[in-house]
Amino acid sequence: MRNASSSRRLPLVLSVLTLAIAAMVGPGALAAEGTGSQEPERIFRFNVSPNGYPPYLISENGTHSGIMWDVVKVIAGRLGYQVVPKEVPRKRADQMLSEGYIDGTTRAKEWMDNPEEFAFTKPVVSIEEVLFIPKDSELEFKSPEDLFSQTVVTHLGYRHPALEPHFQSGRIKRFDVSRDKDMFTYVLHGEDMDAAIADRLVGRWILLNEGMQNEFRSSSRTLSEYAFRLMFRKDWADFAEAFNRELEIMRENGELDEILANYR
Repeated sequence: MRNASSSRRLPLVLSVLTLAIAAMVGPGALAAEGTGSQEPERIFRFNVSPNGYPPYLISENGTHSGIMWDVVKVIAGRLGYQVVPKEVPRKRADQMLSEGYIDGTTRAKEWMDNPEEFAFTKPVVSIEEVLFIPKDSELEFKSPEDLFSQTVVTHLGYRHPALEPHFQSGRIKRFDVSRDKDMFTYVLHGEDMDAAIADRLVGRWILLNEGMQNEFRSSSRTLSEYAFRLMFRKDWADFAEAFNRELEIMRENGELDEILANYR
């Protein structure tokens, strides 16, 4: 009799255990098991920055575009991911990436103190940093020494390795602003502001859209040139490799050039 009673209690015990496990894992796990072939939607949370970085990242009236956005959108879609834009300031992006609030952001390795802590794609485009100088200024830039005793307007949080020793020594003064387009306004209307540092394409885009294209000239001498990439946490290294394969296909079949042509 004792064995028969134990046998009757066994289904009851199993039912209780099943309910307990279901309560712990939540409805999602059981639903996924029930649907069988359905795969959960995969999300890629991509930092587009509160103010964008036109023409690489453009945010207008809740819509997104730009060179990097278009490339990410195409490749992520082919890899089975939905791109969700997140607006994280540059100075907080590394922390928010490490903490998992975002999955990827745009970056040049040279702007980093600790690039070895992250995973990167191959270069998508090149960033060419130049000086934008008021047209009526006599300043000519051929070497960092030409900027001694000058004040240059830069983007908050951006590093400029070619000038960093001179910033630290005080030979060149640096004035930081949080929005790219504000750099040009400060140079034109601020006191003792001599030039702005920006990517050549970014500067031209802003000046054209702000109606200031006749107010500035850009230096023929390049301050620095960097490879612009996507940066991820280390646990996204496999995604980075898959991204690289798709990027190479886009480069070979002309898709990447078509995207670039839309913004140049």
